[in-house]
Amino acid sequence: MKVSEIHRIKCGNVNCYIVENGTNGILVDTGKKEFINQVMEQCKYYHVKLIVLTHGHFDHAENAARISNALGIPVGMNEKDCNLIRSNTEQMLSAESLLGKLVLSASLKEFSIRTLEEFKPDILLNDGESLSSYGINAKIMALPGHTDGSIGIDVDGAFLMVGDALMNMFYPTVSMLFHNKNDMLESAGKIGRMGNKIIYFGHGRPVSNRQWIK
Repeated sequence: MKVSEIHRIKCGNVNCYIVENGTNGILVDTGKKEFINQVMEQCKYYHVKLIVLTHGHFDHAENAARISNALGIPVGMNEKDCNLIRSNTEQMLSAESLLGKLVLSASLKEFSIRTLEEFKPDILLNDGESLSSYGINAKIMALPGHTDGSIGIDVDGAFLMVGDALMNMFYPTVSMLFHNKNDMLESAGKIGRMGNKIIYFGHGRPVSNRQWIK
């Protein structure tokens, strides 16, 4: 299978990604509705066959139904985040740092006014599941904590897309917002132990992997 390339689509302060190998592609997260045309345009260039949602928050999943319907491709996510399709308030978030509390306040305000277009995921993605049937050398990695069903995508054993399991909104760190702090820290430690990889965040530019728990 060909080596993959990762294309970052900046949608305001949120990242979507296309992982492609010249023949096949997958879209990781779909961004906010304001950016749907930008994301759709990029999908057309890379033969996208699958949408993978790292978690169910609106800034990552708001366009899932529309892109799936427009391109005729399935949506995959972890079952534990399906309740967030109904309402992003189904899994309450907490924060401890000052910056985290500011981000949390803004997020909760948007949670109260944003709704996802109803959809049912076509594929329920679990830890260790391969995406090779979509032509991409990648597998799913469970990274709970930010949400119960947060997942990452390990691509070619060299790149790890972590959604909001880690953040680089202001600086590279563990997730500033969490539904379950212990799970979030355990997931961050799990990533750190994976060694030499490039980390692709849901918010912020990519960096080299490191020990995230001091």
